[in-house]
Formats: sequence, C-alpha cells, structure tokens
Amino acid sequence: MKAIYLCEKKGNIAYVYGPRERQRLAPYAGEAVYSLEEAARSPEARQAEAIFSTWGMPHLEEAEIPRLFPNLRAVFYAAGSVQHFAAPFLNRNIAVFSAWQANAVPVAEYTVAQMALAAKGYFRVQALCRQSRQDAARAAGSYPGMYEIKIGLLGMGAVGRRVADMLRAYECTVLACDPYAPAEVFEKTGAIPATMEDIFRECHIVSNHLPNLPATRGVITREMLFSMREGATFLNTGRGPQLREEDLYDLLREKPGTTALLDVLTDEADSDENPLNRLPNCFITPHIAGSMGNEVHRMARYMADEFFRWQAGQKPMWQVTAEMLSTMA
Repeated sequence: MKAIYLCEKKGNIAYVYGPRERQRLAPYAGEAVYSLEEAARSPEARQAEAIFSTWGMPHLEEAEIPRLFPNLRAVFYAAGSVQHFAAPFLNRNIAVFSAWQANAVPVAEYTVAQMALAAKGYFRVQALCRQSRQDAARAAGSYPGMYEIKIGLLGMGAVGRRVADMLRAYECTVLACDPYAPAEVFEKTGAIPATMEDIFRECHIVSNHLPNLPATRGVITREMLFSMREGATFLNTGRGPQLREEDLYDLLREKPGTTALLDVLTDEADSDENPLNRLPNCFITPHIAGSMGNEVHRMARYMADEFFRWQAGQKPMWQVTAEMLSTMA
C-alpha cells in the first residue's frame, strides 16, 4: 500500500511523527513530506491510498480530491480537530481518522492539575505571598481544597469525559452539562447532569470544554458568570468565543476573589493587548494545554496504530464520521 505525508507546515511532520513512528510507517510512506503544491506535481504522490498529516493539513475542495489523489482511501490526522478539512473527504467516502482522543489526554491532565491548585487558592495566594505571607495564609484559609467540593464541566466530549474520570480520585462532586452526550456517558464517569445555570451558581470551579461550533458561541452569559460563588475559579481550555471577554473582565474587576485561568482567548493573536492580561486575578497561558513536547508523539502513535488496524480490516478506534462533525470541536 502506498502512503504519503502531506502537510503545508512540513516541519510539523518531523515534530509530531517521532523516529519510532516514522520507522514503523517507512515501508508505506517513505521519508518524503509533500506540500499540496508538491503533491500535485508528483506522480508518486498521486498513487497514494493513505495520507498521514497533522497541524498544517491543507483544505481541499471536494472536486480536487479525485484529481490529485484518485486512489485515496483514508486520511490519518495526528492532531485534534478535523473541522477545517474533513467534510470534502467524507463526502467522497474517504475515511478520516483523528488523534483527537490522544490530544485530550494532556488537556485533561493540565485541567485537573489547575483544578487542584485552584481549590487550594494557589493562584491568588501565590501573588499575595510576595507582599505578606500572613495575608496569604489568611486568604488560603477561605479555600476548600478538593475534597467534597463541586466542580462543573461544560461539555462532555473527549476532554470533559477524561477530566470527569480523573476527578473520581479526588472524591468531589462533578456536575456536567452537555446536551449531546448520551446518558451512559454520565453513568460511566459519575458526573451529574446539570444546567449551565446551576453549574455556575453552585460550583467552586467551572471548566469549559465546549466544542467551538456556531451553536456554542456566546452560550456562557454575563448572568452565569456573575452568579459564581465567592472565591470561585473559571477555567477555560476549550475556546474563547463561548463567552464575551468583556463580561469576564467586568466580573474579575467587581469580584476580585474570583479567579480566571485562561489557556485560550477569543483573539489569541493580540493577547498581549487584551485587558484581561492586566488583571491580577486572571492568569493567561499561550494555548499550552494540548499536546506539546513529547506528548505530540502520542498522537502519531494513535494514527500509526489506527493505520495498521485499518489495513488489517480490523475495527477502527478513532474514525470520524460526517455525523460526528456536527458536535465535535
């Protein structure tokens, strides 16, 4: 079977597909990495039955696919969201596989780590400690820790489910809201179905994992934010447009005991100029929750494993369907 690496950011292939996975795939994909323009000129690339890619996968119009890749049967995407490229392939009955579950692992780990720190008041207390250890210790006394607190999850996709599973070890109560998640998801994770309004009003920590879809933009209202309890923490590793940042800014100004931990913003290109960046109770990180460093090799392993399952006619684990696109991040 002939396969190729296709990516507009060609260095990402070497970054994501580590030496072990490149060696496993070498008999099929060789070493060459093609941009779309290079693939269009290559008779060898034209023979590809499978494409391996990652961040930088080009978007192809549906009519371009049979012209450029007449033998193509599958795309293996060693990254998360496939929204920007998958539909034309699926419309032509070309299988699409994604490492979205692999990318969920570090996001969930990052999220739970921040939750454990937030429940101790770490983010507020650490800043106070620079001024007065006594004031910091006094402030820390108002935080509950992780035991028997309420934590709210917005979205029970790959990340939300994994977070809920990990929180079992902390003996806390997990409330979750996801209109698309079947009942068995809540049963398996132990999360309690709740409305977004209840989650913001009752929980010590609220974590956003909603997919970035038109239906989810602006769903976190000003009223929800301002209903948060004293000393609560809002954590966002999902996407920025689920709320209006002006509302969050006002909340953090008016309720300085509230903390926001934001790994995503509505406009990440101009984050340095974002007013939230100047607030002492808002902590912004540059989209580091997802796979990075050695973690990216996990995504390549998922796709290599999936390729060999698919080639052997075995049941796939990480296939994306057209129906899934309506609710996936």
